[in-house]
Amino acid sequence: MKRIELKGQSREVVKKSALKAMRAQGQVPCILYGQGIENVMFSLDSKELKKITHTPYSYIIDLEVEGKKYMAIFYTAQYHPLTDETLHADFLVVSEDKPVSIEIPIKIEGNSEGVRQGGKLLVSSRKLKVSALIKNLPDELKVDITNLQLGKTITAGDLSFEGLQIVSPKATIICAVKMTRAALGAAAAAAAASKK
Repeated sequence: MKRIELKGQSREVVKKSALKAMRAQGQVPCILYGQGIENVMFSLDSKELKKITHTPYSYIIDLEVEGKKYMAIFYTAQYHPLTDETLHADFLVVSEDKPVSIEIPIKIEGNSEGVRQGGKLLVSSRKLKVSALIKNLPDELKVDITNLQLGKTITAGDLSFEGLQIVSPKATIICAVKMTRAALGAAAAAAAASKK
């Protein structure tokens, strides 16, 4: 899995007014927590933070705060409802020897049988949540749709990947090939031709 380095600045637990001033200076208040560590309050430059929040990829983050190093993953963030600016971000400390639960981007591969027959491919999920040791985490989950027929769907329950467990619900729809008018017309014509 891709790795990225981020440098944070330590911060105190402060009032809302101080947090507002911090954001005005382009800093985003953050917290790092997890097993075996005390919560670490820090801030990140908003441009740096965008490298992990405004990308389809997931990362293992080598985080440095005041000279201390942590291995972490981005967990969640709160965004401003109007400006979409990040108001607060949470990070989770991880280790090499314990499974990590993280969302990984899906990469659709192949040319679907159903699309070749005139259907339309609809992609419903761009990421899946998985659990695995860091060494087994891929950059992306490849989903081959070559055999996907008209009117058929691929769900999380249909997939399996070596070395990792899918945490997303089994019913999560990844993609489907929907019937279009053209496909319905072609199917009707094929059925009529076979009756002759």
